[in-house]
Amino acid sequence: MTTTDLRQAAVLRPSRIGELLRRMVARSGPLLRPLAGRRLISIWAVIRYTGRRSGKAYALPIAIAATPESFVIPMPFAGAQWVLNVLAAGECIIRWKGREWRAVEPEVISKAEGAKSFGPVPRFALGHLPIERFLRLRRA
Repeated sequence: MTTTDLRQAAVLRPSRIGELLRRMVARSGPLLRPLAGRRLISIWAVIRYTGRRSGKAYALPIAIAATPESFVIPMPFAGAQWVLNVLAAGECIIRWKGREWRAVEPEVISKAEGAKSFGPVPRFALGHLPIERFLRLRRA
């Protein structure tokens, strides 16, 4: 499953666990933002994107995996606005390991495909979480 279609990327009703994860992320965001994107914490990054309707700039801490060609981001809950905004714009900026990267060509990929980008410990954890989709972005 690979898609860049906004309708397929957003599921209207998140699961109960997905809704719980969304609330936890919303509350922990201000705590994670100072740590995300730093050199020593490679699992956390900051994604910067523009709102598709408002044109406003946003920054959000995210979990991430990197390959030589791309970044892969788990999508733990359905209908996340940041995903829709990045898909609509076709690009974003990712601050990871103390450096900023332009990321382009976003596509939603399956759990099997996305989990391959993570190391053994995060991959094991992902196997026990209800995360079914990932966002892959090519490094520009």
